[in-house]
Amino acid sequence: MIYKFTEVLNDLVNYFILGDILLLESWKRANNLSDDLATEFTTNESGDRAFSEGIVIPMSGIENYPYTVLFNLSGDKPELCKGESRLQFRRSGYSLKVDNNMLMLFTWHILKQFTPEKVKTLISYYRQNKKPIVELANGWYHIEILGGETLQDGDYEPTFEFVIQPIENEEKAANADMNLSFEIISSAY
Repeated sequence: MIYKFTEVLNDLVNYFILGDILLLESWKRANNLSDDLATEFTTNESGDRAFSEGIVIPMSGIENYPYTVLFNLSGDKPELCKGESRLQFRRSGYSLKVDNNMLMLFTWHILKQFTPEKVKTLISYYRQNKKPIVELANGWYHIEILGGETLQDGDYEPTFEFVIQPIENEEKAANADMNLSFEIISSAY
């Protein structure tokens, strides 16, 4: 199955974050971090630990475009590798843990006031407005991230595709480099 989301915006900050947002919230509490998780992540090692422990994958270099986002659970060839798509990068070696039956692509702004109430409100908003959130069984997943452009209504649009595969026997994979840029060069902008 492939889930498609359109007009996904970065909220004017050059970051997307992929993960189980409720797991991140419980991880924040377990590590006694403040509700200003943005400051925590930029002033100490907590962001690096969240990444290395498979809680989130931070994606920097996100330009201010409307994106098409694909969550690909099909096991087939990625959409960005088919037909007239324009693949710009393909990065593997990431893993994420899902504890709350969901995987979500969210923006940096939620981290500034990362309270249980704000997180629940954001999840509700995502579900009601068809934003990038999918239901997954709990467990560990290999994540491959592809970026480029896909044809959408006759025009090329910047696209991220997340190829998601469950990891057998709950073996966690080592996460790749978190300092890579995920910038897509758009021919449309």
